Amino acid sequence: MKIALIGWGLETQSAYRFFGDEHEFLIVSEEPKKDFPDGDNITIQANTATRDPGLTANVTDLAYLKGIDTCDSVVVTPTAKKTLEKAFPADHPLWRKTTTNTQLFFEHCPTRNIVGVTGTKGKGTTSSLLTSILRTAGKTVHLGGNIGTAALDMLPDISSDDWIVLELSNFQLYRFPYSPHIAVHLMMLPEHIAEWHHTMEDYVAAKRNIFAHQTQADIAVYYPNDTYSTANVAASPGTHIPYAQAPGAHIDNKSLVVGSTDVMPTKDFGLRGDHNHQNICAAVTAAWHIIQDVDAVRSAVQSFTGLEHRLQLVRTFENVHYYDDSFGTTPDTAVVAMDALAQPKVMIVGGHDKGNDMSTMIDRLCADDITTVIGIGPIGNTIVDQLAAAHAPATTHSKPDYNNWTMPEIVDIAAQAAAPGSAVLLSAGTSSFGIFDDYKDRGNQFITAVEQL
Repeated sequence: MKIALIGWGLETQSAYRFFGDEHEFLIVSEEPKKDFPDGDNITIQANTATRDPGLTANVTDLAYLKGIDTCDSVVVTPTAKKTLEKAFPADHPLWRKTTTNTQLFFEHCPTRNIVGVTGTKGKGTTSSLLTSILRTAGKTVHLGGNIGTAALDMLPDISSDDWIVLELSNFQLYRFPYSPHIAVHLMMLPEHIAEWHHTMEDYVAAKRNIFAHQTQADIAVYYPNDTYSTANVAASPGTHIPYAQAPGAHIDNKSLVVGSTDVMPTKDFGLRGDHNHQNICAAVTAAWHIIQDVDAVRSAVQSFTGLEHRLQLVRTFENVHYYDDSFGTTPDTAVVAMDALAQPKVMIVGGHDKGNDMSTMIDRLCADDITTVIGIGPIGNTIVDQLAAAHAPATTHSKPDYNNWTMPEIVDIAAQAAAPGSAVLLSAGTSSFGIFDDYKDRGNQFITAVEQL
């Protein structure tokens, strides 16, 4: 069989391992890669020029796709689906043989015990906490998808009575023909609109697929206070269960309650910030349909302190707390991070301009608890200009030649600006394309610079 791999990323690399060397491969990529495989059964077609910063699907020269329609199967990395839409109309025969890593996983997984989690923010935290609860209760659980391990790589270790927790992104759910047995839909905010989906409706429709292919025997967990989550759950014929509201897990009188059970006080939560109450309630609501083990829920929720780069305390130095929230890549997540810390704050914001409305973040940066704002990347100068126009009380720093501004220099400015008792918070409010490799690289460089103070 001849297999086309569209894009050379984590998921197509996983598909390459899944199919094995007995097949012939055509690997196509929007840009050259250093880790292309080599072999007599492999053909590589890649654009010679490095593409502009941003998500895949932003190239205009599609000559590198030549010949993929002659292959027997086409496996596409999630963000490259939009590229194929440029080259092949919706009724083209290519679409009938096009699949993804996640789609192949659903088709070959030996168990229906799959929980999928989607939303704009909180997917990784909710998925990881849910996994921790189930493991604490004695279940064998595999966590993957958009977090950790690519789904196909988990297959050899899965038994028929195991549980799978998949974090599912909008890219993975776009044009996706399956839904998990238990689907969890968190709140939604505009994300990847200008650069990929182009409309909020397209973004919301992609998320709807987590429910759209369920049966009456399935469970749909949704957030009743979010318009998009509530609208999307209508696509599921299964049982609809809200979270953060009875009968799902919810907060009542500063306690976590599920069903008729008072599980634990919120002061014992391992996760910081009121915004994480939503993630905890979502995870517990989903878990409660698998296990009704109060001790396991209490133990897991108390011990789970979050994921790296999610409002992570890096270090306290000279009575200044340094927090890494590099995972926060939208203006709204930056606002949530600012609200989660009560002390005065030095903010590090900015990066790649995704075309998002920054007005809410600008308003929050004008508050009295923000003492200094350091604007980085292409949009950093714009943020600083907008703060000046709004007469924000914070001192501001930016650099027109932002590409020559290193993270140690940025952290040094923050450290000098921070008074004892305050916090330095990296919560950029946007992506890091063109400055750092990704949010992890940005966060890791921040951690390294802080540790070297």
